[in-house]
This record gives sequence, C-alpha cells and structure tokens, in this order.
Amino acid sequence: MDDKAAALQVFVKAVELGGFSAAARALGLTPSAVSKTVSRLEDRLGVRLLNRTTRSLMPTPEGATYAERARSILADIEEADQEITRFRSAPRGLLRLHASVAFGLHQLPPVLPEFMRRFPEVQLDLVVSDRMPDLAEEGIDLAVRSGEVADESLIARRICLMERVICAAPSYLAAHGTPVVPDDLLHHNCLLLSSQPQPGYWPFDTPHGVRTVKVSGNVIADNAETGVRLATRGLGLIRLGDILVGEPLRRGELVAVLTDVHHVEPVPIHAMYLPGRHRSPKVVAMVEFLLEHFSHAPWRVAPVAGTARSG
Repeated sequence: MDDKAAALQVFVKAVELGGFSAAARALGLTPSAVSKTVSRLEDRLGVRLLNRTTRSLMPTPEGATYAERARSILADIEEADQEITRFRSAPRGLLRLHASVAFGLHQLPPVLPEFMRRFPEVQLDLVVSDRMPDLAEEGIDLAVRSGEVADESLIARRICLMERVICAAPSYLAAHGTPVVPDDLLHHNCLLLSSQPQPGYWPFDTPHGVRTVKVSGNVIADNAETGVRLATRGLGLIRLGDILVGEPLRRGELVAVLTDVHHVEPVPIHAMYLPGRHRSPKVVAMVEFLLEHFSHAPWRVAPVAGTARSG
C-alpha cells in the first residue's frame, strides 16, 4: 500500500476506534506515529479532520465525510488486491451449487464431469430443486435460476436465454395433423402444466402485438418432467422451455410447430451468488465454466423445414 493509502488506513482506524492509542495498537504502530500521520494528512488537505481532546477524538464534519470516502477507497484497494490474488489460487474445497430442476437434470449432468476433471480439488454438493434457496442461510455458493432476479442483494451473471417451444411427438402429428395457424390448437389435445402462470393461454406474435389462444387438453400435470414424457409418447402438444425439450427435438422424439408465429417469451438464466463470493476461485471457475458451455444455448434446435406455418 502506498503512502497515501497507508495514511487513509491510519486515519480511518483512528476514527473507528476513537483514539490514536487504540489505532496504534490495531496497526502495530506507536501513538506518536499515528498522530504524525494524521497531522500530515490534515496539512496536505488544508483542513482539520479530527477534534482532539485529552479524553476523546471526534471527526469534524469534513473529517466524517472524508472517513466515509476513505473507507470506500480502501475497500476498493482490498478488492483489487484479492482479485489479482485469485488468479494465482487454484479452485478447491466444497462448492455448494443449487440449480433448478430443468437445468439441473437436463443440462448440468453432461458437462459436470468435465468440470470435475479440470478442477480435481473441488468437491461439488449439487442441490436440484425449483425452490429458491436462501443462499446465506443455507450456505449456497452459487445458484442457477431462470427468470428475473428478485433479490437485489445478490450478484447475478446472465448465463443464457431460455425460449419456449410448442412441440409434439411425430406419432401425435401423424394421427391428428400438424397445426399451421394458432387457432388450429383449438382442435388439438394440449398438455398443460399447473406450475406455469396461466397454463391454458399460449401466446403468439401478430402484426398488432401478442395474442393468446386458450387451449385445453385431457391432462394437466404439476411438473414439466411428466409433461415431456407424456408428449414424447404421443399424448398431445406441449409448450415448454427449450432446455427441457432440446434433446427430444434433436433426437426427433418431438417436433416443433408454429415456430414462425409462436411468442417464445425468452427467459434469462442467471448464476447468482452473494457479494464477496465473486472473489472465490471455485465460484469464479464454475461461473466461467457455465458461460463457456451454455452462453450459446447449445440445446437450441433450429426449426425444421415444414414445422412452421405454411399459409
């Protein structure tokens, strides 16, 4: 720390502890050295920062303002030092990672072995749940969640965007026909999810804005996994995030429909953590790994010719 930063540190400590002697003990200096440092700081600034008596030491109004700013500067210096230090530190130790069910079941398992090979000193505690955890109370290092970040106390890095897809099994489309305009859905069996807001209303883009079509079907499920399994077995059409149906679409078990008019409702997926955790090498390693593998939404399948509206 240079002379100016050292002087700030001495001054702030004197204000916080209310005396030169206490500040000297905390910093490993003599009271005389602390007093001289503060006096030189006042001389350089041309303003009195502290009111001194034999029994007390109190900041002047100017001193109180300066102390607050100095604390911020010292915190920035400390953070910069730690930021550089982390590049020399190998990720290690227990990493508690919380992920939503869709992301935790469908996207993380194929790539996590690579992460563990890269960082063999990390032990992973993976919690897969759609319940939003209290990161501080539950000791969660990092949470991967979809949607907007409601807790402003958390730091969030956007990993990617999820999009909704309307799809069905080839067997269902062969038996019941492929919808080519949104109103065709009124004559189809649409599988609904009670976990979604307004599950029976599917949105579509029009020249005049978004229009919803009220769909219905013979099954409503309380979780997406059940919906995917029913759809791949030909029971009906379903509308789900592409992180869930990307693989079935790629394998041909599901086919996307109405891709040219469907309002995909892009939803951000964030990696979220508490302030201060961004300096942890293991957290940094996982966030960068998630960005490397998922920022381009690798599950997304380009529409297949013939699945969009033809007229």
